[in-house]
Amino acid sequence: MSFTTFNLDPSIMAGVTALGYTIPTPIQTKSIPPIMEGCDLIGLAQTGTGKTAAFVLPVLHRLHQGHRNKVRAVVLSPTRELAEQTSVVINDLGREANLHSIPIYGGVSMDQQIRGLRRGNEIVVACPGRLLDHIWKGSINLSNVEILIIDEADRMFDMGFIQDIRNILKCLPSRKQTLLFSATMPDDIRRLVQEILTNPVTVQIGQSRPATTVTHTLYPVKQNLKIALLIEVLRKIETESVLVFTRTKYRAERVTDQLKKAGFKAASLQGNLSQGRRQAAIDGFRGGAFKILVATDIAARGIDVLSISHVVNFDMPENNDAYIHRIGRTGRVEKNGDALTLVTNEDAGKVRDLERSLKMTLKRQVLEGFDYNKSVPVRTNSDTRFPQKFNRHMPRARVAVVNRNRHTTYR
Repeated sequence: MSFTTFNLDPSIMAGVTALGYTIPTPIQTKSIPPIMEGCDLIGLAQTGTGKTAAFVLPVLHRLHQGHRNKVRAVVLSPTRELAEQTSVVINDLGREANLHSIPIYGGVSMDQQIRGLRRGNEIVVACPGRLLDHIWKGSINLSNVEILIIDEADRMFDMGFIQDIRNILKCLPSRKQTLLFSATMPDDIRRLVQEILTNPVTVQIGQSRPATTVTHTLYPVKQNLKIALLIEVLRKIETESVLVFTRTKYRAERVTDQLKKAGFKAASLQGNLSQGRRQAAIDGFRGGAFKILVATDIAARGIDVLSISHVVNFDMPENNDAYIHRIGRTGRVEKNGDALTLVTNEDAGKVRDLERSLKMTLKRQVLEGFDYNKSVPVRTNSDTRFPQKFNRHMPRARVAVVNRNRHTTYR
């Protein structure tokens, strides 16, 4: 099967050819025809399955006919990185059709985005909060919207965007085509689907299962030896680009600092960074200036780098779905990948749950030559945000608190 099967407009096919697309992925094969027919759709697929093009191509095909320079499609994205990436794909595929997209997200000037909206774009790819800012400011007109796409819906819920989504829905025309894509289908999303989609077609690709091209290895280790073990593992294995996941922003910074001191080209990606630094980290990782990117789960949403050979779980993910999300960054497009997880005794329960979910026993690996009993001064089990020079034995400042009875106490 080829993309010619879909009978896309020739100008859209020109974009497909320019990007080198030849054979559609399963999510594209099953999603594009019903979307082109105007059906609402639920697409269940993991990261790296080609879902972006699965909705972009039929949306461009539809928008090629009709009004120009008016917002006719809205894509809701959970993160700035994913919004930027999706907008790039739209502009690349829609270039020959003269269809344009603009990314809308926080952390940058609203005035700059307003100027972009005034220039005329048929598609807006937006994070919910910043889109609401424009709606309330009156700087965007959504009265001509024909298609709404909610991308990575499960992460939208994880990040607390549900009320923002509901508020946005109130500002959109009642008659529209709605597409929802998600890796998982928790109860909250099922309820939203029942509220906003009409007789949706459901397309499910590899739900809650990792790619068969990924190998899984556990590295048991004490918490205080994690960084030392990570450094030695990275020195001994052959890698391309490596994505390391940590549980917190603070730990992402600490791990990155230690990797740099050990001589690795590493960068961190976490929510406290400015948009400029976040984009520089992603661009550097994608371009090869950084071989290792250390990120939190939320910050890593939208990273699409085909050369990631290894995903390392420095901290065990919170649940099985999060594990699937993380390791979905490697073993893509029929390439082999490795998922390495550093586990402590406290992670035993999560490991059992994961093995039951995957229906397989994960390999335990001991690194030859590594001293598992040595004492290392690096503290990796603290999530305190105080700098190291802060003396935790200093007396605490007395903070005045006024209670409901207007009495002042101190703590």
